[in-house]
Amino acid sequence: MEAIEDIVIVGAGLAGLATALGLHRKGVKSVVLESSDVLRAAGFAFSTWANAWRALDALGVGDELRHHHLHLEGLTVYSESNGEVGTKIPFTANEGLEIRCLQRDLLLKTLAKELPSDTIRYSSKVVSIEESDNVKILQLVDGSTLRTKVLIGCDGVNSVVSKWLGLKKASFSGRSGIRGFAEFPDGHGFDANFFQFFGEGFKAGILPCDDKMVYWFFTWSPSFKDKKMEDGVEIQQLVINKFKEAKVPQNFIKVIEKSDINGLLCSPLRLRWPLELLYGNICKSNVTVTGDAFHPMTPDLGQGGCSALEDGVVLARCLSEALKGGNNGDAKEEHVRVRLGLEKYVKERKWRGFDLITTSYVLGILQQSDNTFIRFLREKVLAGILGRAMVKRSYYDCGKL
Repeated sequence: MEAIEDIVIVGAGLAGLATALGLHRKGVKSVVLESSDVLRAAGFAFSTWANAWRALDALGVGDELRHHHLHLEGLTVYSESNGEVGTKIPFTANEGLEIRCLQRDLLLKTLAKELPSDTIRYSSKVVSIEESDNVKILQLVDGSTLRTKVLIGCDGVNSVVSKWLGLKKASFSGRSGIRGFAEFPDGHGFDANFFQFFGEGFKAGILPCDDKMVYWFFTWSPSFKDKKMEDGVEIQQLVINKFKEAKVPQNFIKVIEKSDINGLLCSPLRLRWPLELLYGNICKSNVTVTGDAFHPMTPDLGQGGCSALEDGVVLARCLSEALKGGNNGDAKEEHVRVRLGLEKYVKERKWRGFDLITTSYVLGILQQSDNTFIRFLREKVLAGILGRAMVKRSYYDCGKL
């Protein structure tokens, strides 16, 4: 049986649900295809800077999420040489700074509940895309097909839609990342700060989400022997050993020790080379991509999830304006308006993606390098400069719907 939908979004992650909700707020219906049978909350949490909160406010869910997460007061960077506080950068509210560590599952559930109940279709994996005039025909894993006038790929770093557009597969950065979550029923006792640590060839961060839950990440350049680490105990011990070598305070090491080893995620860090955003096919006809399908980046700026939310707002605005730009029922004229709307979206977003990917990649090299000279500069000069580079990107405003 072949169904027909005006707009199909592939992937019910941050970008997909943000786009669907943005369209819904503008009175435009869409269908979200999710390959899993439930909402996926992989990643535990992510740093949500002021630019992301502007996007969430535009979508109408910002205040609800703020109630559940601590407003972090500053960035605290620990010295590599002695394990003590080296640099502190306050997040001043009157300068528009807002950062919280947002639980991914809570964000997805909040976005999803604002959508009509029939918007998300689970267990709907797209296996191929075909074309018939101006309509895209999606072949699903269960053998069914779906025709659509607009196709939006929000299906992550291994996107089927980006592959159809001709975009290259995201490249391995040479680094890997580990993410974990620890819960302290009686309270973790940490200040409301974003804590950063550096050591020989690694960087790490610890962010409280609320009074009881703490998110942490660890990035390093794996050797051949640990390139494909999958055992939770081994992964946990790697981080603990690195922390001890770098003289990280014991209370932060306890966060790693208390984390559920079965929930630890270890994965290669991938990115799309920035020039492809400028010269590749980010949109073609009535097809485009958002989020990691558009601009996968290393996590060193903490802007991957934030920029995905921005994408959703901008795309919903551009596409809804295009769809409401005419009402004569002419399919060809509507197709032209859709194409122009998607091109407007890409034009607005590609330079933002270029900047974030480039800065994040360079930032990661400088922050994680074990070169003696760079480590000296990082200790004496670069920590504050690199921290302010992170803050600067949060001033961006994607605008209203």
